[in-house]
Amino acid sequence: MLHIRTVQTKGNSRSVQVYYYQKGKRVIVKHIGSGTTGAEIVALNEMARLFIADRTGQTYLFEDSRPNENEILVSQCDYIGFYYTYLYDVLRAIQYELGHIMEVDTLLSDLVIMRIFEPASKLRSIELMESYFGIRHRRQRFYESTPRWLALKQGIEKRTLDFARKQYDFDLSLMFYDVTTLYFETFTEDELRKNGFSKDNKSQQPQIVVALMVTPEGFPVGYEVFSGNTFEGHTLIPVIKSFIKTHDVDYFAVVADAAMISTENVDALRAEKINYIVGARLGNIPSELLEQIDTKLPRKDGSTIRLKTERGHLICSFSKKRYNKDKYEMHKQIDRAKTLLEQPSKARRIKYLKSGESKMELNEKLIAKTTKLLGVKGYYTDIEQTIASNGTIIERYHDLYKIEQAFRVAKGDLKTRPIFHFKENSIQLHVLICFMALAVSKHIEISASISIRAFLDLCKKMTEARLMNRITKKEIRMKAAAPQELQKIIAKMLRPH
Repeated sequence: MLHIRTVQTKGNSRSVQVYYYQKGKRVIVKHIGSGTTGAEIVALNEMARLFIADRTGQTYLFEDSRPNENEILVSQCDYIGFYYTYLYDVLRAIQYELGHIMEVDTLLSDLVIMRIFEPASKLRSIELMESYFGIRHRRQRFYESTPRWLALKQGIEKRTLDFARKQYDFDLSLMFYDVTTLYFETFTEDELRKNGFSKDNKSQQPQIVVALMVTPEGFPVGYEVFSGNTFEGHTLIPVIKSFIKTHDVDYFAVVADAAMISTENVDALRAEKINYIVGARLGNIPSELLEQIDTKLPRKDGSTIRLKTERGHLICSFSKKRYNKDKYEMHKQIDRAKTLLEQPSKARRIKYLKSGESKMELNEKLIAKTTKLLGVKGYYTDIEQTIASNGTIIERYHDLYKIEQAFRVAKGDLKTRPIFHFKENSIQLHVLICFMALAVSKHIEISASISIRAFLDLCKKMTEARLMNRITKKEIRMKAAAPQELQKIIAKMLRPH
């Protein structure tokens, strides 16, 4: 049996040793270390007990007498690095709140965490998990699991929608819709990756179109992927029909930008009994409607009118600030057009210039039309004024910026593009992972009123130090308690429901 003893050495120093008796003689097995203070001797004794427990498996009769690995003498250990365990645990807890953990396995959940923590390729993310969190996954598991993970999309969307209903009292009465494009680091097209109108100014590179639906708070609840040459106005009805069928929705109103409005889309929305609020492109309206706006809308800041059209009610508002901006831009372009007229050799197609009988000339008709619309913004809706006033319709449309915020988080913080995959399954899985990461990120931003970047910076300060005990050759981890500021932020995200 091994024993521990403390002996006096030179000066005030005392030495802690582990020994056993053999034929009546003391045999020193291990010199644990030397100390001068009572605290150091206590720590050295704890290390000695750990050494004995590890070497012999000796147990302790009393619970309180068991050694505590965290009560160590740092001078007897080597620092070998740190993990971001605190951040990992928090992001896992948020995934649990969202219900995603019930749908996915650990590897997919960890890929979502890595997309938030440090976006990288899927295989690189698997390598970084071990570096940052001490978590190991087989690379081969990623390839084996991809087909099974793709089948989880509907379940994940349902869990996300259920969370929105519970957390944000989302009743589906108002949905915000928009699309964006994600480009690829290639110039080769296929059935899904197509060249098209790029919102990233990458028209020479193939892309996909991603449609996203969010709640009034900006929390994502559904998405669809289309080939890169799909006109964004053609995505609205398929996405809405799929959402209604999947989630058994009876009614909601959709808010979208002007690109989504067309006679076909209006007819389809009415057929599905879906109310709509969309932006209006007033530059394309008939002259009769333009005259009504010009004569009936007072040029007073905040004034509105509502006109009946084939596309529903056209609500127009006037803003003095918008008027000044529009007027400045119009005169700037007119001056440019006049300059080009004075130098015909440099003339090219620009706004407010048109081809005359023998030369280029100012488009006086377009200038007059633009002048009538200075400071005017239009919105189409089928919602009656008795249900929602003009001001309410305009206010709801202005909330569309929240979906733009979601796209900025996805593209900026989560780095959803460029995409390096070329197989459709891999592309679809990439978008699924990014959608799950976006849901986690937006919940953090909405509930705690803090950007995802600022939140990550706070949590990254909470590292878990890794020490190697020279005596037992075992790794010991030490972490500090989270500051109250961070605890309050976390409490807002994980509060009981």
